[in-house]
Amino acid sequence: MDGMGTLARLAGEEAPVSHILGFGGYVPERVMTNDDWAALVDTSDEWITARTGIKERRIAADDETTLTMSANAARLALEDAGLGPQDLDEIIVATDTPEVYTPDTASFLQHDLGAREVPAYDLGGSGCAGFVQAVDVARARIAMGAERVLVVGVELISRLINKTDRATAVLFGDAAGAVVMGRSGGRAQVLDVVAGTDGSKAEILTLLTGGSRHPFTMEAARTGAHQDLVMDGRRVFKEAVHRMSAAVEDVVARVGRTVDDISLIVPHQANKRIIDAVGARLGVDDERVYVNVDRYGNTGSASVPLALWEAVRRDRVSDGDLVVLTAFGAGFHWAAAAVQF
Repeated sequence: MDGMGTLARLAGEEAPVSHILGFGGYVPERVMTNDDWAALVDTSDEWITARTGIKERRIAADDETTLTMSANAARLALEDAGLGPQDLDEIIVATDTPEVYTPDTASFLQHDLGAREVPAYDLGGSGCAGFVQAVDVARARIAMGAERVLVVGVELISRLINKTDRATAVLFGDAAGAVVMGRSGGRAQVLDVVAGTDGSKAEILTLLTGGSRHPFTMEAARTGAHQDLVMDGRRVFKEAVHRMSAAVEDVVARVGRTVDDISLIVPHQANKRIIDAVGARLGVDDERVYVNVDRYGNTGSASVPLALWEAVRRDRVSDGDLVVLTAFGAGFHWAAAAVQF
């Protein structure tokens, strides 16, 4: 990094603007429908669709891992940016389903891509807000001198959930999404990001077993406690709608715009009812809210970058459009980013 440039910025010189140089995404080939789930647990297509809007989701193949999905999305983002792995100055992976417990997935990804010996690290534990938070971190790193930063959001949830719990198992799917960010050029400019945390509500969405409070034990494995996702649906719904919509209003205000100026909102794809409620609270019609939860389910940290990649590929975004990304996750965390194409 340019030490003199960093010192100048610390002295008050305007920091570089962050741009998105390329987009990428990946979903496994296997499709699991609601009817497939109904053959395994006491549920139905009608029950799942009415409560979540989900019709199907993708499930990783036996030979796929968090790393392989990350690498697939990353390579597409690099190709889209016209760059190679050697052009990267940093790698950030947002995930709560890492390749192994330690080291982090980013370490494996750095090697798999053939990148230089650059800083590489995971952002974990913030659930589905992780990718947008990682974009904010990448902005800060670019401001401090990094030229190009790879940001990946990825989850392989299907191997880590309790498949007998119909309330949670049917919600999730596996996927990865990625962007390459840099100082100049590219397809879009990241104008600003807002983020926040209310740790007093950590208990409404959590996986308790596996850390220092409740270590993993043979008894936990026998009872399946390590797969028991705790989710207070009513409170999560309320917090998600409030935090995501407020974050959208906050970030557009910070860049001198209004909700009326937004061309497209790309929300975390947790639940169609949550997405609809966010749109209604903001007064935004359905055409200005991107939705793919019906085809992929909740893909955690991959949700927003996957939807953004798909929206770009489907020509839902044009030059001059203001796009806002918004997400919430365990923590309780939330974040929103204003992106100008």
